[in-house]
Amino acid sequence: MEVFKEYLARIDNPEHLDRTEKVLGWVTKKFPNLIPKIAWNQPMFTDHDTYIIGFSISKHHLAVAPEKAGIIHFSDEIVQAGYDHTKELIRIPWNKPVNFALLEKMIEFNIADKAECSTFWRK
Repeated sequence: MEVFKEYLARIDNPEHLDRTEKVLGWVTKKFPNLIPKIAWNQPMFTDHDTYIIGFSISKHHLAVAPEKAGIIHFSDEIVQAGYDHTKELIRIPWNKPVNFALLEKMIEFNIADKAECSTFWRK
């Protein structure tokens, strides 16, 4: 979590900070083989130098970005969890619980789907 220290220090709202720390800590513990890093001023996790998932905060939500393929694959489950999404990110409102089971599935999907990927982003 040291890599995220400066990013986390910029979060003023204690509740947003707590949620963000919990999510990033959960990913770190659940997927110890993923590499945590900051890129484009956002926390993300990579596997063999390919992007797996990223996070960012806004006033109203924690954004989760599993790439477009992850959004398409899990669109129904995202909506069932009570979240809305764009083509590139999922919005988890600060006042709704984090669906860690769904996060786990999205990360596992990206790890498997990008196992042979040699680029950072999908082409």
